[in-house]
Amino acid sequence: MTDITIIGGGIAGIATALEIQRAWPGLSVRVLEKEQALALHQTGRNSGVIHAGIYYAPGSLKAEFCRRGLEATVRFCSEHQLPFEQCGKLLVAASPLEEDRLAALTSRARQNGLSVRPVPGGELRELEPNIAGRAGLLSPATGIADYGAIVRKMAELFTGAGGEITRNAEVTGISETANDVTLALASGQRLKTRRLIACAGLNADRLAGMCGLADDFAIVPFKGEYYRLAPRRDTIVNHLIYPVPDPGLPFLGIHLTRMIGGYVTVGPNAVLSLAREKYGKLAASPRDLAGMARFPGFWRTLGANLASGLTEMANSAFRRRYLRACQRYCPALELSDLQPHPAGIRAQAVMRDGTLVHDFLIRSTARTIHICNAPSPAATSAIPIAEHIRNEAKRLFELKDPAHAL
Repeated sequence: MTDITIIGGGIAGIATALEIQRAWPGLSVRVLEKEQALALHQTGRNSGVIHAGIYYAPGSLKAEFCRRGLEATVRFCSEHQLPFEQCGKLLVAASPLEEDRLAALTSRARQNGLSVRPVPGGELRELEPNIAGRAGLLSPATGIADYGAIVRKMAELFTGAGGEITRNAEVTGISETANDVTLALASGQRLKTRRLIACAGLNADRLAGMCGLADDFAIVPFKGEYYRLAPRRDTIVNHLIYPVPDPGLPFLGIHLTRMIGGYVTVGPNAVLSLAREKYGKLAASPRDLAGMARFPGFWRTLGANLASGLTEMANSAFRRRYLRACQRYCPALELSDLQPHPAGIRAQAVMRDGTLVHDFLIRSTARTIHICNAPSPAATSAIPIAEHIRNEAKRLFELKDPAHAL
């Protein structure tokens, strides 16, 4: 019997596994990943940004984890010679209304203890000759990294410290007793563990539901579609370029992102995905569709965001519309600049009343802990998330004081 089993081989699961293994080296710790490789879904398909935490409500777990996560991610990459760059981020206001929103974001960033500075229009043009805007807000600490490489290094450290990773191990059932937890796998195998931590991302609600913890929420998948800019545009920006977000919408909008590979992407949009883990434009899963249709919160969310949803769908369907959204602040782009790039799918927890869960949502039973919602910036925040779960494990599982931390 394993002492602690962790479900999920994305960055949250592997960071937690490493933290638990280091904190309690005398315990047996095992990761179960349903795919043949780690980080194939949200972790391996995100923008690669190391966020600073400008947008998040002061006092929220998002704000705290992101602020600590930026420093921890940069430190981890430095210690292990992994690629990263703190190229900075510019939020660009294209209208008077967005300038007002930019002022509010400046205040929020400072409440969160972040180092940011306003950039007037003249300086914006000096910093970014190819970007059009009335003003900007610079976050110099924001950076980029390769989260897949980070996961692989964490996994190497975890197994080197005695941890075990089992791939192709999809969990289909969880049964908890006073003494242990039994896991049923798709292969027919049954595994026993004393304690369980679930970091299941797009399937978080299903595993939480097996433990009676998901009566009031469900995961609704949103697809983020990107384009890679043509090679001639590899130096079109010096920073990460973001629009000023509409506070009434749940996503940040299309942005230009410098990538560790030396190229630039634009995106993502945010369209309802018809499957949780299928990435083609028309890919669908009957199981996933049926689950959404049965959940009343899905229909309430759909109704509340119908106008923005239709706009996102139109931008997805017509590349020229997508281009116009990009040209609003980068007018030099042309249709031929938009080249194919892999899409990603974001796991968004939605409550039964239709409200979106904007912060981290963590629930537990006597022997299990579930990360039910890990929204962006979960990749940036992975190390603080792992430390938080370590502390929850100590309290709930009545473990001794940790030996040391990540």
